[in-house]
Amino acid sequence: MKKRNVELIVTTLACLLPAVAGLILYDKLPDRFPVHFNANGEPDGYAGRLFGVLGMPAILAAVNLLVHFALRTDPKKQNMSPALKLVSYWFAPVISIVMNGVILAYAMGAKISITTVVLLFLGILFIVIGNYLPKTKQAYTMGIRLPWTLASEENWNRTHRLAGFLWVIGGAATVLLALLRVTSVWVPLGILLVMSIVPTVYSYVLYRKGI
Repeated sequence: MKKRNVELIVTTLACLLPAVAGLILYDKLPDRFPVHFNANGEPDGYAGRLFGVLGMPAILAAVNLLVHFALRTDPKKQNMSPALKLVSYWFAPVISIVMNGVILAYAMGAKISITTVVLLFLGILFIVIGNYLPKTKQAYTMGIRLPWTLASEENWNRTHRLAGFLWVIGGAATVLLALLRVTSVWVPLGILLVMSIVPTVYSYVLYRKGI
């Protein structure tokens, strides 16, 4: 069996692991299952127990299949950073295991701050991605894909160097917010906007300069 098919099977099964745990614990779970949380980390959306156990793992397994398909069919897949490709392949599985695991524990009465877990996870993810962004070459499914970065290799490289720095700083700030037990998502949302908007504006400025 080809390595890429093994990766697809393993990551898809990993996405579904929380469903297995949920089925094992099924009789101990409440009938109203929390499936959505507000900005303060409080549940504000519920579903039936069966959907709570199977729904999100199944959705993330489908997302995983789409990610694999997109990366495999990218016309410039030879330019992809192996490290970022690995991160992309395991993005949905890790989300499924961490977030569904936390929700299962929360549903069973564990005192867990959903916001803290989300911020910590996102912060670490931002730092990992930021470290590899400057090494990412032009591709259609990976990196900061703007008209100006895709049209110019120099624009792409400069934009990704800046973005890598911002993502590492933003990730570290997000981890700090998690450790300080900040309960609102609005501050990290502002950090995410800066991480996204600044490289976009910078890329456009380079384009206007002919780069």
